This record gives sequence, structure tokens and C-alpha cells, in this order.
Amino acid sequence: MVPPQNLTIGIAVMTLQSESHLSRCLLPFLNSPLKPRLLVVDSSSTDGTVAIAKSMGAETFVIPRQEFNHGSSRELARKMLKTDIVVMLTPDAFAVDASVLEKLVQPILKGLAVVCYARQIPHEGASFFEAFPREFNYPINSQLRALTDLDQYGVYTFFCSDSCAAYLNRALDEIGGFQPVLFGEDTVAVAKLLHKSYKIAYVAEALVYHSHRYSLRQEFCRYFDVGLMRQQYRSLILTKATDSQRGREFVRLMFKRLWREHPSLLPYACAQTLTKWLGYRMGQWSVKAPVWFKKTLSSQRYYWSSTAYIQSTKTHLHS
Repeated sequence: MVPPQNLTIGIAVMTLQSESHLSRCLLPFLNSPLKPRLLVVDSSSTDGTVAIAKSMGAETFVIPRQEFNHGSSRELARKMLKTDIVVMLTPDAFAVDASVLEKLVQPILKGLAVVCYARQIPHEGASFFEAFPREFNYPINSQLRALTDLDQYGVYTFFCSDSCAAYLNRALDEIGGFQPVLFGEDTVAVAKLLHKSYKIAYVAEALVYHSHRYSLRQEFCRYFDVGLMRQQYRSLILTKATDSQRGREFVRLMFKRLWREHPSLLPYACAQTLTKWLGYRMGQWSVKAPVWFKKTLSSQRYYWSSTAYIQSTKTHLHS
């Protein structure tokens, strides 16, 4: 299959100490008949990540670890690629086969959407707490969402994941590309694009294995970052249906499933839910807190002294 209008496709993979994942991640995309250009942006790994990428034929670019940022590092990658379509990928996302890329970019090639993201299913052997969020956030049916769908989808309208997502580059240019945010560069980009009357496609047929096992501390720090980011960008993702409403629905369905299938896990589910809620609320309340405080609770320690943080601060001062 050749992309219509000679659209070029590039894939950007953000890596750090990823030698155990990289081969399995890259191989399906290297075998794709679309023959994408593949760029690995590495945060100064000390293992064999860069060597593996080079041996597989990928382009590589190394940045200082302390300069990595979810938004600005991806912005750097897309500008280096300069392809019509850019796919953002994380090294622990494994495509089920070589057809995933073709399926993923179809809505863009057909002119239906400017962003497409894949369906994530848990890695083999994943625990309940890894698998259930994937089931909740990634339904079996594809969706095409616009800003006019807020009444139907609420805050989920803006949902996207750069673990495996494709963007039309010229649309990103219109919104100034990825912002140097602490977390959720995909959500911010999608929200801005939807406000420009573009659409986002969830492609359930494009399957990738991707899930995480987090400790309670990691959950707290992660949700601290989420709460902080969503508070900072609340005007962009403001809907009648709040994050809290979707969170309550998640908890309701999770506890219902656990009561029926895994009652012994209910105590841990209570602890995990409370941890996430506390982290999220602390993040919301900490927008104006001192940097040292936010750095202590954040999962992104390098961000607070990075160039990305300085750029983000300037962005908010002028917005």
C-alpha cells in the first residue's frame, strides 16, 4: 500500500535504557509495507539502546537526560523527521503485527482526522490493575470524535496516547506543535486541534501491547503530574463532565469487577484508588506551589530545572 498524495510517514521513538524492549518495538514498523522513516530520540542511555537502534537501521539522536520532556522532545523529533505524518511511539509499545501502521494512519490518509491513536491491550501476564485501565480506556469499537461530541464523551473527547499515535504534521504546525508540558502533551495537542474543528480517530483495529505495573508511590507521583497539568490547562479541556465524573465511573466499574471476580484484591484497590485521588488533588492544589515542592512530588524530576520548564513558564505568562 502506497500512501495517497505521496504522504511521507515518520516514526519517533522516545527511549531511555530501552535495550530490553527496542527490538520487539521497532521490528513490526520496520517490516511495514509503508516503509516509514524511523527516528530514535534517546535520553543518554547507558545500556545498548542506541547501538540496537542503529543496528536495526533506525536513525538516532541523543539528548541530555535532564533535557527530556514529553512535549519538547517530541517536538524536536517531529521537526527532525519533517514527514507529512509523524507517529509517536514508546519503546514498550509492541505492535501485534506489521499491519498496525497501515491501520493506524488510515483516518488521516482518508482525510477523516488529523490525529489517530491505537488501541492498547495489556502485555502478556499483566495483573488486573494493569489490564483493567486498558479495557476501560480502549474500547473494542473505533471512534471518530470532534468537539461537538463533548455531550457524549465528556473529558474522554480529548483522550489520546502518544504510546502509539499518528499526527498530520501540518495540523500540528497550526497549533505550534507539542508544548513543553510536564505531562499530557498528547491531550493538550488534541484539545487544541479539536478547538480548530479537526477530528481525532481512535483506531481499535490497530492493536499494540502496552501496560505498566506501578507501585503506590509511582501512582501518587504520576497522578500528581496529571492533576497539575489538567489544572494548568483546565480552560482548554473544560467540559460539563469533569475528570471526577469519569474517575468515579472507572472506580465503580473496577470495584464491580473485583467484587465479582477477584474479591481478595479489594483492599489493595481501595489503597490504590485513595493514592491516585490524593496525588491528583495535590497536583491540582500545587499549581502555584514552590518549584522545590512540586519537584519532590512529581514523577518528572528533571523537568523542573530543564529548558522545557522555562519555556512552559514563558508560555503561561504570555497566554
